[in-house]
Amino acid sequence: MERQTKIVATTGPASQKKEILSQLIQAGVNIFRLNFSHGTHAQHLQVIRRIRVLAARLEKPITILQDLQGPKIRTGLVANGGVNLEAGDYILLTTRQVIGNRHQVSVDYPDLPACAAPGNRILIDDGKLELEILGITDTDVEARVILGGQLGSHKGVNLPGACLNLPGFTEKDRRDLEFGLKHEVDAIAISFVREADDVLKVRTVIQEIIGNQNNPLLIAKLERPEALDNLEEIIRVADGVMVARGDLGVEMSLDAVPIAQKRIIACANQQTKLVITATQMLDSMIHNPRPTRAEASDIANAIFDGTDAVMLSGETAVGQYPVKSVEMMNAIICQAEAHLAEWSHWSGLKPAPECRDDAVFITLAARELAQDRNVAAIAVFTKSGRTALLMSKSRPAVPILAFTPERRTYYRLGLYWGVTPYHVPHSETIEEMIQVVDAVMVASRRLQAGEQVVLVCGFPVHAVRPANLALLHTVGEGLPPKETPIASIE
Repeated sequence: MERQTKIVATTGPASQKKEILSQLIQAGVNIFRLNFSHGTHAQHLQVIRRIRVLAARLEKPITILQDLQGPKIRTGLVANGGVNLEAGDYILLTTRQVIGNRHQVSVDYPDLPACAAPGNRILIDDGKLELEILGITDTDVEARVILGGQLGSHKGVNLPGACLNLPGFTEKDRRDLEFGLKHEVDAIAISFVREADDVLKVRTVIQEIIGNQNNPLLIAKLERPEALDNLEEIIRVADGVMVARGDLGVEMSLDAVPIAQKRIIACANQQTKLVITATQMLDSMIHNPRPTRAEASDIANAIFDGTDAVMLSGETAVGQYPVKSVEMMNAIICQAEAHLAEWSHWSGLKPAPECRDDAVFITLAARELAQDRNVAAIAVFTKSGRTALLMSKSRPAVPILAFTPERRTYYRLGLYWGVTPYHVPHSETIEEMIQVVDAVMVASRRLQAGEQVVLVCGFPVHAVRPANLALLHTVGEGLPPKETPIASIE
């Protein structure tokens, strides 16, 4: 059985070379995250082009996820790439432009002094550094180091409990979004979402820029306590969510994060939305060739909770072992998935009593048929990707093969749990669909003649309707006579 849970890897200095990107794909990466808190448009474009070329060469449906910076406060440049602060040291956080050292560091938020109060905490780099505010001037905040560590350039700054006057969608975000849309990224992560309107604003901007045709998926990053108060509404308007445990863990108490993770995953699954679990999953592998036992357990438990994907951040962006990190994550996922039947907390979509969506019930019926007849796979035909998503959320015990004529959909499907996408010509009839399934499966040796699949599609086919048909098919019975040519399959 192939791995079902998808792997997201963040690109950066450790992974943006063509050779490393190729190794990461072959090690199991399904989605590359481009973090727009760092890098220039020229650098990101180079990475996008490399990924697309490699994906085509390796015949892999690699998804590109653009992560917008959002209203994040960050440190400025620090000399020598970083300095070490020790408990008891004093440091000045200033809105002036300075090169950081042990005594002072710039921050990119002009209103920082107005939001700070003596006695309050400042957390840097997802809480790795903790400061206590001592005094304030018009441009500076004086602080004492409570928890020491490495202070680096462009690290996140959090003021837990402070009322910050930050827009949800910045001018930088809009420029970055326009760039991402121009270069056809497959999904966009919106940072620091607090309410549903934050997602709707970005969706409106996208429609203003490119219209409403085959738009990228919108992933709401849940990093603020306020987001948990509006969780169901946010999930309803987004295409998926990211459990961003780094900022979530500094904006709320650490002991509340595991429960928040389980709640977010369960809510996203119930609403048939994608969910990515992120941050510090193999954090120790930034510097070490092997993870801790706790990190291995963390990944496995996210799988058992029902996440669609797990994400590597610094491990692949700046770590010493980017490829080993992916290989280790792949191994842990495969081991966990071998025991899903015993330990999974999510056994598949259960529609609400008031649900009247035929496609939901057809995909659930396809899952049961696949189980009862012990078929080799479920083949779905989809234009937008929705049928594949519903099939994914039903959590069948067999692979999901998604056939789509839409190139943009093909790349987006790389995010979906258990789904292997194929870019194929448009079919006008069920007979043509069956021929496509047989031709692709036999040519790729994915399935053998005589094995059975459940085929799911909308009927009549030419009307492009939501899924309303599930049928049993034996591979090979739909192959045309040898003299009948089959359209080329990408």
